Amino acid sequence: MKIFKVSIFCLVFLSLSGCDQLASGVDYKDLGITPIEMKHFVEEVKRDLVFVEGGEYLMGDYGLEYGPEQMSYDSDGDSRPVHKVKLSTFSIARFKISNKEFEMYLKSSGLKLRSFEVGGIQEKWKNINSLPNLPAHMDWYEADRYCNWLAKVSNLPFSLPTEAQWEYAARSRGQFLMVATDDGTYKQTNDGFTKYGGGPKGINISTSRDRREFARQMGWSTKGLTPLPVDRFPPNPLGLYAMSDNGLEWVKDWYDENYYQYSPEIDPQGPETPVTKDYYGRDTKVTRGQAYANPSWGGGVNVHRTPENPHGYASEDKMIVLGDKTARCVVNSDNRIE
Repeated sequence: MKIFKVSIFCLVFLSLSGCDQLASGVDYKDLGITPIEMKHFVEEVKRDLVFVEGGEYLMGDYGLEYGPEQMSYDSDGDSRPVHKVKLSTFSIARFKISNKEFEMYLKSSGLKLRSFEVGGIQEKWKNINSLPNLPAHMDWYEADRYCNWLAKVSNLPFSLPTEAQWEYAARSRGQFLMVATDDGTYKQTNDGFTKYGGGPKGINISTSRDRREFARQMGWSTKGLTPLPVDRFPPNPLGLYAMSDNGLEWVKDWYDENYYQYSPEIDPQGPETPVTKDYYGRDTKVTRGQAYANPSWGGGVNVHRTPENPHGYASEDKMIVLGDKTARCVVNSDNRIE
C-alpha cells in the first residue's frame, strides 16, 4: 500500500449532522435573492477569471532534470515520471472559492452550511466561515456541486479543474516554477522564533506566525491553523492567488499513484474510476497545493499530489476534516470570458 504524504489537519469535525441537505418545498422566490443580485454575482465571478491559453508542458516532478537545484521536489514516486501534456485553452478562478460565494450558492439552492454537534468545534467552524473573503471549506462533492451550479447560473461550462489544468496554471502555463508565488520562490522575514509566538512573517506566502496573528486579531482559538483572506499574498505570474497555501484544493481526478505512467498526452482527465485507497480502504480524490504552507519547512510545491477521501473523512469512525480543504473552478472554453 502506498505511503501517503501527511496532511496537517485543521479542525476535526465529529458529526455529519446538518450537512447541506436541500430544503424541501423551497421556492426560489422565497430565498431572498433577486435576479439583479444573481446577475451581479455572476458578473463578479466572471471578472475574477484568468484566461489560460492552452499549450504543451512537462507535467510532474521536473526538479531532477530541470530544476536549478538538480534534485527532486517530491520524495514520493507518484509525481513521476515527468511526461508531456497538451492542454486546451481554459479560464480559471483567480481566487479560491470564498465564503461569500459559497454562501450565495447555499442560499440560492435552499441549502444550509453544515453544522456540528460539538460546541467547541462548532464555534471554530462558525468563525472560519464568518468572514466573506476567507476561503470556503468543503468536501469534494460540495466543491463539484458548487462548480456545476456556477455552470447553471452563468450558462458557462464551469467545472472543477483537472489535475493537469491545476498544475499548468500553478506553474504559470507550465514554467519550471517550484511554488505558485510571485517569483516561484518562498520569501519571509528574518525574524527569529521565540517562546512568545514570534518567528518569520510571510512576504510572498504565509507562515504560521501570519496565521496565529490573524487568529489573535479575530479573537479566534484556531492559532496556526487559521485560514487567511484569499488575496493576502501576491499572485503567481499568471495572476492566481494562494495556489501553494491557505487550503488544499480539490481537483476533478480520482487519485492513482501510477497515473503518470499511462496518462494520455492530450487533456488528461484522470482515471475513469477510483483506483488508490487510503489507509482505511476508501477511495481517494486528488488535492493540490498546501493546507498551511511555511517557508521554514517548505510545502506547497507545485508538483505535489495529495490523496484525500472525497467525503473528508479523517478516520474509520467518520470523523471529518474540512477546515483545510477548498477549491476553485475553471471554465472549459477557448474564448475569453467577458
